[in-house]
Amino acid sequence: MTTYIIQRLFIFFPMLLVISFLVYSGLELSPGDAVSHMISPELASTITAEQLDAMREAYGLNQSFLTRYWIWLTSMVQGDMGYSMAGGVAISEIMVKTVPATLELSMVALFFSTILGCSLGVISALKRGSGTDNSLTVAGMAGVSIPEFFFGLVAILLFAIELKWLPVGGRLLPHYETLWDRIPNIVLPSLVLALMMTAGAMRYARSSMLDVLAREFITTARSKGMPEWRVNILHGFRVALTPVVVLIGFRLPLLIGGSTIIEQVYQWPGIGSMFIRSVRASDYPLVMTISLMYVFVVLTASLIIDVLTALIDPRVRLGKE
Repeated sequence: MTTYIIQRLFIFFPMLLVISFLVYSGLELSPGDAVSHMISPELASTITAEQLDAMREAYGLNQSFLTRYWIWLTSMVQGDMGYSMAGGVAISEIMVKTVPATLELSMVALFFSTILGCSLGVISALKRGSGTDNSLTVAGMAGVSIPEFFFGLVAILLFAIELKWLPVGGRLLPHYETLWDRIPNIVLPSLVLALMMTAGAMRYARSSMLDVLAREFITTARSKGMPEWRVNILHGFRVALTPVVVLIGFRLPLLIGGSTIIEQVYQWPGIGSMFIRSVRASDYPLVMTISLMYVFVVLTASLIIDVLTALIDPRVRLGKE
């Protein structure tokens, strides 16, 4: 097992390096740079080429692509994230403010979607072919197919504008003092995000539960006279939950990057909204730092799930058939 983990780690870091290089190359090929976005249209006609070159030199943009990438990479290895070109603020300060907001939104959405998705999936499997099953299947297909921003806008129109039960958006207000004050703001974005995730978890849990219920050990448990609830929950659901846990593990990194649209709809000050702004401003250091964080979270989740899967089933280990 130790050998398997070491082999995975040897793959982990080269992948992190390659992906960071590809992202940096993509930024290099994109039109414009941070300096061109800093200058307003009113001042663009008055600034000379020499002044533009001086500004680019001040930000190190006049150096070659490989030199800038190497400087950025060595700084990141040393723990120095640098400064935002657009705002001049330390990137570490930006991350401290935005990452907790996204994690707060993602954890709440993951919690509710996991409970609701697994529960509805099991109910749908136990009532296979019934009206309940058909209704949940249609709802799951709709949840997967309809864009999340549509649900977000409908929720704002209904609960914030028409009923005035919840705020339109935002995370914090100056007069907020307790955790209870912040709950109304997180309800809409977290529930809309959870709704989209519930549909996928429900369909996955239903498929896994149906597969388990068709196995021989379930038939054996029933032949011994066990109560139906015990067979379904203690024997069936416990086994069916294993692949669902793997799905949930992969959901966390997707949530951190996938909440960008919801953050935009509800003006949630998270890492997704900051990433959109940094891309628009060609803020290379900030874009690279956020991209590297996304990649690191995805690869880490993949590594953890691979190790857990190898512990459960040794056949998946590298070098094994």
